[in-house]
Amino acid sequence: MSLWRLEGTQRAAPQGAGETDADGRIGDLLDGQLVAGTYRLTFDVGAYFKKQGDNGAFLGRVTLDVEIADVMRAYHVPLLVSPFSCASYRGS
Repeated sequence: MSLWRLEGTQRAAPQGAGETDADGRIGDLLDGQLVAGTYRLTFDVGAYFKKQGDNGAFLGRVTLDVEIADVMRAYHVPLLVSPFSCASYRGS
C-alpha cells in the first residue's frame, strides 16, 4: 500500500508505503508528520492475490481519497477485498 498527500489539483507527494502484516494491518504508514489535507491510499490488491496464487483476480489496484481534518486523531481505514469486489469504511 502507498500513501500520497494530494497538493493542489495535479501533484501527489509520497508520504509512505508498506505491506500488511499477518493480521492484515500496517501499524505506521506515514514517513513524516500528519498534516490536514487530502490523502490518497493505494492498495495493490492484484499483487496480493498473485502472492496468494490467484492469478485470475479482477482487481488490480484500489485507490481511496480521504480527507484528514483532525491530525490529533488516529485513523483506521479498513479495506475488505475479494478477487472480484471491495468495500471500505472509516474505522474507529
